Amino acid sequence: PASATAAASAAVDPPHGSRAEADRLGASLKELADADARIVFVGDPGGTDPRLVLPGNAVRTAKYSFLTFIPRNLFEQFRRLAYVYFLAIAVLNQLPQLAVFGRGASVLPLAFVLLVTAVKDAYEDWRRHRSDRAENGRAAAILDPAGSGQFRPRRWKDLRVGEVIKVLADQSIPCDMVLLATSDPTGVAYVQTINLDGESNLKTRYAKQETMSRLPSTIAGSVATVIRCETPNRNIYGFHANLEVDGKRVSLGASNIILRGCELKNTAWAIGVAVYTGIETKVMLNSSGATSKRSRLETHMNRETLLLSAILITLCSAVSICNGIWLAIHRDELELSQYFRKRDYSGGDEKYYNYYGIAMQVFFVFLMAVIVFQIMIPISLYISMELVRLGQAYFMIRDNNLYDESSSSRFQCRALNINEDLGQIRYVFSDKTGTLTENKMVFQCASIRGIDYSEGKDPSPNGSDVYYFWRPKMLVKTDPKLVRLLRSEGETQEGKHARDFFLALAACNTIVPLIVGTPDPKQKLIDYQGESPDEQALVYAAAAYGYVLIERTSGHIVIDVLGDRQRWSSLLCLPD
Repeated sequence: PASATAAASAAVDPPHGSRAEADRLGASLKELADADARIVFVGDPGGTDPRLVLPGNAVRTAKYSFLTFIPRNLFEQFRRLAYVYFLAIAVLNQLPQLAVFGRGASVLPLAFVLLVTAVKDAYEDWRRHRSDRAENGRAAAILDPAGSGQFRPRRWKDLRVGEVIKVLADQSIPCDMVLLATSDPTGVAYVQTINLDGESNLKTRYAKQETMSRLPSTIAGSVATVIRCETPNRNIYGFHANLEVDGKRVSLGASNIILRGCELKNTAWAIGVAVYTGIETKVMLNSSGATSKRSRLETHMNRETLLLSAILITLCSAVSICNGIWLAIHRDELELSQYFRKRDYSGGDEKYYNYYGIAMQVFFVFLMAVIVFQIMIPISLYISMELVRLGQAYFMIRDNNLYDESSSSRFQCRALNINEDLGQIRYVFSDKTGTLTENKMVFQCASIRGIDYSEGKDPSPNGSDVYYFWRPKMLVKTDPKLVRLLRSEGETQEGKHARDFFLALAACNTIVPLIVGTPDPKQKLIDYQGESPDEQALVYAAAAYGYVLIERTSGHIVIDVLGDRQRWSSLLCLPD
């Protein structure tokens, strides 16, 4: 429509504006020196940076291997001071001079608790190995190096730096790759970075026009196509590189790279070249691995063990000192004491048993007292705790109140050592809203040209009879007066202002609509994705009043205005 031209000319497509700004900033970056850069030949993994031994794309998040499980698991378990104490007691009880209980009986409790914990840790690590195998065994489409121009399937773990990869919609990115081409004519791709930064909103990434205009097979076959990029680092928000195509150098920035773990959304396909693989990807460099977690209760028990150990040492010292005093007083009477001295007259020589002098006797009595009083630190408490944790994990996993019907998944207990810490919060550190809150914006009312439309709300979401075919995912209550004004056939100044208002809400944004089918063939569910929850709330409000954004590309948008589908061209304003 003619009236739409003026409105569209005022709406600058923000993704393109961001792209122009990113390109300008990228061009201002200093050039990378060859000594500080990684040289990647596009489509030629064998010739990529011969100075370095580049890792494969396999990742490993498991803590143990078959050979390291026993020593490392024992080291982790003996970080509990009580286990060191029980081990010392078991070793002392093996000495003939100090044996108080049966030698086997002193070892069995510690062996049992170590075995139960080891089985639990082995099960947790087995699940990590299983997840790693599933991740490394996923298939990716790789450009045939023979030059056929076809993409062949290959496992993720076999990918190498320099290979050209094709990713389809809703697929995960197998490695950090620089975009070469996308299904959009202008090179725009939308990705979801929820696995990286927890943000569910879509981000925009771009392919350079120098590579968009060429077929992937010709790019890979050109020896002049080279990427010089920075060495691997943990910064997921920055990227410094440049691309050389047929002698022309083009700068690359963070908007031109897609990181491993992202998902391609609202884009049919994207083609890129791998620059970082495996442990060199940014997501793996930021991963701390499987850490050993200890609950607050366990930390408290370690402190209690130290206190009880001090009391035990004091008590045993008192017993040994008293024993030394008694031996000194009855030194001359020990000849007749069977517990300290006994003569062997069979050989004619004197032989002493069980007595090694007062100093050694005091030391032995001290150690024997430690064994006798070992019940001050009960090993049964630790056995009970391990069994209770297993039971807690079972009941949490089987709890129907923790079952998510939308994803058909149950509660997962990934660390059995910290069950008791659930719900125990001491400190809260928050950097922004959204960390603690849902960060969900809801459209409440509107004031258009000084007229307030907030007198009443339709109890039925989405205006009841406002619209039927398109059903927005977020429900918005509407104002009946405003609904009647928008649907009235008569042209009034107030109605024109209201229509322009909601048309601007539907058009002037960076929202990407995702259309999902429903069981009802006469109805479509529409989900709006974007970086700003404010924009999402406004676009959902426009849809509730009948101005439904149903398509967005880099060159145009399509809005369904109360059943009348309208196409609007996006005008790009470039900085001087």
